[in-house]
Amino acid sequence: MLVRKHKSDRIIGVLTVVLLAIGLIVIYAIGPMRANVMNAAYGTDYGENYFFWRQLLNVSLALVAFVAAFNFPYKIVRRLGKVALGLGLGLCVLLGVLALFGSALAQCSLGACRWFDLGFMSLQPAEILKFGLVLYLAGLITERKQEGKLTSWDFWLPFAVVCSVSLFLVIVVQKDLGTGAGMIAIMLAMLFMSGVKMRYFVATVGVILAAGVIAIVAYPHRMERILTFGSADSSDAYHIENALIAIGTGGMFGVGVGNSVQATGYLPESINDSVFAVMGETFGFVGLVAVVGCFTILLLRLLRTARFLPDDEESLVVVGIFAWATAHVVINIASMTGLIPLTGITLPLLSYGGTSMLLMAAALGLVLQLSCYTGREPRKEAVIQAKTRRSQRANWGQLERQLAQRQRAERAERLTERRED
Repeated sequence: MLVRKHKSDRIIGVLTVVLLAIGLIVIYAIGPMRANVMNAAYGTDYGENYFFWRQLLNVSLALVAFVAAFNFPYKIVRRLGKVALGLGLGLCVLLGVLALFGSALAQCSLGACRWFDLGFMSLQPAEILKFGLVLYLAGLITERKQEGKLTSWDFWLPFAVVCSVSLFLVIVVQKDLGTGAGMIAIMLAMLFMSGVKMRYFVATVGVILAAGVIAIVAYPHRMERILTFGSADSSDAYHIENALIAIGTGGMFGVGVGNSVQATGYLPESINDSVFAVMGETFGFVGLVAVVGCFTILLLRLLRTARFLPDDEESLVVVGIFAWATAHVVINIASMTGLIPLTGITLPLLSYGGTSMLLMAAALGLVLQLSCYTGREPRKEAVIQAKTRRSQRANWGQLERQLAQRQRAERAERLTERRED
């Protein structure tokens, strides 16, 4: 079905900019404290506004990526899916090799090697891999679905190989379980929406769960996190305790910008993974509700866009990006509030960083572009209506055939009666 281009979903654009602005304000408030902590702990010489200026650069680049993805034709972007996937896989392999040989280019922290240290910036290849994975899987699923091969090895073999290799490089080689969980969310969400038979989907979930158990059992620190979760003696108890203290200290309206105590060194990773807790202390319960509300509305608009897109591949791309963003939001907030074992994962558009923010902004820009081509009817309802119309046509055809047969039988009876007379 052809759909004429119309205005984009401006709510997606507005909320993206609002969240970027909120993140910049938070980094401006706690950046000097972070600089003092780093200088005291590692002997660095960061200025008071070092992290703010870096974040301002990150936000500026993210906005450029957002606008570029909105204006760059999707027909060209979809062709780059395999290129992005190959680039992401290649960089992940290279990072693993460099980390194995102890190269200074591989930046390792807390036992995980997730970034390239390029001097002027850090590059996280797993984020490129996520973007490439979304584009590649959308193309693969759509192509095999049109060919009627979603149950054949022509689909499952490349799907299994790409997903397995990607998860191995991220979870095992880079030791980044949080990012791996986000990738699993992307894979399962796109597979579920592909229309594959439920028994295949359930089997895939079972295989991933089994592999996840093995990945946890094989690493003692992961097992310790699971077994001691909620215990005061766990290695993560200090982090979670101070995150909860920060949220509780904020009360209803927060302590105000620049008055955070936990960001002075008590709360680890205050500008990265723990930014949600710092926002709770700074802006209070009302502020956190506003931030969660912004994310909720943004994610719902992504779902709406996917639902109204008539093209299967474009809809799957938006579903993948929705799962990507949702996984980050849910895992980060659940970790900071002690609902799940602590895992390092950024809060989209708010945490300090470059690669994650840049790729997420580009992904949202792509969704904004695709929102210009939504139809007037939801995909599910349109399918149901089409099936209903086909069923009605089939019923009418059956009735017409029955009527014709009855008329022929009546004519035959009349002819028989005339002959007998």
